[in-house]
Amino acid sequence: MRNGVKSGGAVPVAAVCAVLVLATGGCGVLGSNKGEVCADAKRTVQEYIGRLKEIAANDPAQWKQTTDQYAGRFDALAKESDDKALSKALRDQSARLRAAAAQVGNGDVAALNQTLTETPARLGEACG
Repeated sequence: MRNGVKSGGAVPVAAVCAVLVLATGGCGVLGSNKGEVCADAKRTVQEYIGRLKEIAANDPAQWKQTTDQYAGRFDALAKESDDKALSKALRDQSARLRAAAAQVGNGDVAALNQTLTETPARLGEACG
C-alpha cells in the first residue's frame, strides 16, 4: 500500500488512453437514439477519466464518491436508451463501477483498473 492506495496507486495511463478511444461508430440506427446515447456514454467516460486524474491517489473516499456518481450517470443513460442491448451494456457498466467503487473506497483500485480497461470493448460493441 503506497499513499493509501493498493495495486500501484492510480489508474494506468494505458487504461485511460484505451477508454478515451471508445468507439461510437456505427451507432446511428434510423429511428433510434442509439447514436446519441453512445455519444453521451463516450463523453461520460471521458469526463470520468478527467475527474479521476484530478483526485489525489491517497484519497480513496473521493475516488469512491466519483466512481459512484458516474455509475449513476450510466444508469441514467441506460434508461434513456431505446436499444435493449445498449441499455444492458450501460447497466452492466454501472454495476461494474459500483462494485469497483466499494473496493476503491478501501484503497484497492484493481477492480477499477480492470473495469476501465474493459470499458472500450464493452461499450464499443454495444454501440457498433
